[in-house]
Amino acid sequence: MDYRVGQIGRVFAVRIDHGEDLLESLKKLASIENIQTATFVLIGAIGTGNMVVGPKVNERPPNKVWASFEQAHEVVGVGNLLREKGEPVIHLHAGLGRSDSMRIGCIRKENQVFMVIEAFVYELTGFEAERVWNEAEGYSPITFK
Repeated sequence: MDYRVGQIGRVFAVRIDHGEDLLESLKKLASIENIQTATFVLIGAIGTGNMVVGPKVNERPPNKVWASFEQAHEVVGVGNLLREKGEPVIHLHAGLGRSDSMRIGCIRKENQVFMVIEAFVYELTGFEAERVWNEAEGYSPITFK
């Protein structure tokens, strides 16, 4: 385990509108506002999208299981934003539901907002962190500077 202590800096209330891409919108906010590290929560709906719903087997690096959907799902999620090679990277886990169908996973690739998503983004300050690719693990964990 490794950790740092920091504080909450600026807080952003964000509305992402119908048809906009969820992850690209959060990355755009990070670029415009020069956010280096943040955490966020969101609620709303995704119309079409993609998510990772687990590894095929418990091994590393993981062989991902993908799920896609073409109809609107309600969404509640929590995530973080860090930089990797200077670019904003979003890590978002969310639960999605439509009627009796529920799923939870890591939102990836393109995800189009249905109606609206409302997010509260909390900038984190007082420490420096980034994502650094780890070939053996198959992902980019948080690395403290």
